[in-house]
Amino acid sequence: MKLHASGEDYLEAILILQKQMGESAVRSINLARHMGFSKPSISHAVSVLKDGNYLTMDNEGYLHLTDSGKVIAEKIYEKHLFLTGMLVNAGVSKEVAERDACKMEHSISDESFKKLKETFEQ
Repeated sequence: MKLHASGEDYLEAILILQKQMGESAVRSINLARHMGFSKPSISHAVSVLKDGNYLTMDNEGYLHLTDSGKVIAEKIYEKHLFLTGMLVNAGVSKEVAERDACKMEHSISDESFKKLKETFEQ
């Protein structure tokens, strides 16, 4: 299953919440609040991600990233942090940098991202 940018955003948000709240403490309601989406929208996205084997939900309603879901979430989050930092260092406001990095993280190729990291982390 091909994951779209929105699916990557959900996985990234779950990862961020797990870092803040603990790996076994994130429920759909937390995701809805974090992302500012309705509960029905979150429910639909969670179903799609479960069907794609990117996350699971236990009997108590806690969301857990599968290995493949975690790989994608960490990759997107790494891009987000790097691109946000690069933009802020270039003089872009934190708010604009966050918003732009969120768009860029989905479209930049792995090759370009790797080269940017190599260039700017020297």
